[in-house]
Amino acid sequence: MNGILYLIPVPLGDESSPSEVLPESALVILREVKEFIVENEKSARAFLKSAGTKIPMPELILHPIGKHISPVEMNSYLNAAKKGATIGLLSEAGCPGVADPGANIVRFAHQAGIKVVPLVGPSSLLLALMASGLNGQEFHFHGYIPIDKSERAGFLKHIERETKKYGTTHFFIETPFRNNHMLEDLLKSLDNGTKLCLACDLTLPTEYIRTSTVSDWKINPAPDLHKRPTVFLIGK
Repeated sequence: MNGILYLIPVPLGDESSPSEVLPESALVILREVKEFIVENEKSARAFLKSAGTKIPMPELILHPIGKHISPVEMNSYLNAAKKGATIGLLSEAGCPGVADPGANIVRFAHQAGIKVVPLVGPSSLLLALMASGLNGQEFHFHGYIPIDKSERAGFLKHIERETKKYGTTHFFIETPFRNNHMLEDLLKSLDNGTKLCLACDLTLPTEYIRTSTVSDWKINPAPDLHKRPTVFLIGK
């Protein structure tokens, strides 16, 4: 009989403790799990320690998902679950499988007949959408958008047209050290009447969320977004 793969959310920043953003039911489960698939071993151990794992650190089994890991090796990380064990999948921040390489692990688990159980926890994408006041019925998440200036400008105008025509909310993320450049490009590319939401440092003490028209952002600038995890949303 196959085991279970728990999808375990992780706080969105070091300033939040697991008990602040994860329900006790999720903490009870993860404290008993011995084997995990992770993005980074060091940060995963720090999270598990802060979450109060009952397993001694030397006994934890961690499988890192590196950039160059092969599908065969990734699939092998599920061997214990294929034999009936319970294992966990951790993201670096937020929910595994959402804008996260863990999606491949989940796909392999389904193919192997392993039970997949998502646990409740923070998702910066859903929190941003909830707080934006933009259309939460029809939305499209794009992940990272083009880096090239001309391609980016064309892409932004395209999704702006989609927003105007259908009312769809479009949102995306950027590498945090390029956030300010992203905002500059948005203000240059979008029409003044388009709604833009910046959702920054979600769940952290420095959390900043504001939805305004592009023209208003030009008059009342945003704070410095450099190296602060931010979700960008545009809508009607």
